[in-house]
Amino acid sequence: MSKIINYYNQFDEWGRLEREPIEFQVNWHFIKKYLPQTGYVLDNGAGPGKYSMELAKEGYTVILTDLTPRLVEIAKDKAKELKLEGQFEGFYAADARDLNMIKDEQFDASLMLGPMYHLQKKDERIQAVRELNRVTKKRGFVFVAFMPRIRHILTSLINPENWKPNDNMDTIVQFSQTGCFNHADEGRFTGAYYFNIEEIIPFMESQGFETLELIGSNPGAILNNDSWNYWRDKGDQEVRKIIDLIKEKAADPYILGISTHLLYIGKKKSR
Repeated sequence: MSKIINYYNQFDEWGRLEREPIEFQVNWHFIKKYLPQTGYVLDNGAGPGKYSMELAKEGYTVILTDLTPRLVEIAKDKAKELKLEGQFEGFYAADARDLNMIKDEQFDASLMLGPMYHLQKKDERIQAVRELNRVTKKRGFVFVAFMPRIRHILTSLINPENWKPNDNMDTIVQFSQTGCFNHADEGRFTGAYYFNIEEIIPFMESQGFETLELIGSNPGAILNNDSWNYWRDKGDQEVRKIIDLIKEKAADPYILGISTHLLYIGKKKSR
């Protein structure tokens, strides 16, 4: 876990969501679709709190957790800056696998939009999802982010020099079998786990959740900078139409594999 903390100590996660606004806008569209009108929400693995701040603005009572103490402090500062401190009941530096500071069945909805990327061992992934289940109320909603394996295979084939050791076919084939990726370049993305898409729903349902949707948060990532520059040059209205189209198509199962991130939406089963 220390490598993850070190990585996020120097990485601008708030800025990433600003630079990649489609992922945030698509996720937020679907989160709002399912959230109850009021209630307690956990943002688990929240980073600097981009989603937490939006939840607080909407009037939800929020508890924020993240593994990296620096990001928790940034989130506290953001809440103060935005005058939203009153909507938060706590900011905790905590491991998603052990939320010991949180009571059972406390939340009407729980977000976990980061931890599943970083847990390379199956038992650790199960621990994190079981903790999410424990702290969520019966019939409460959960929103869990995953990274699809096939997309990273394609990304490695397109830009092998950027994704070492996936700059040769033997390593890419090995990754396709394990889903585990450890960047060879120091300071690049941490050790990560990528799911096969067809495994996500059974995995979540085996841990006590009822599936509502699985959506592609950012299939627009297939567009390169030249493509985006073309559409931006046509004006904000055209870009808005692209985002609206992506929201409309986000739940289409045929595009999940081209999205860099996926969002699982479910409900905790009654028993």
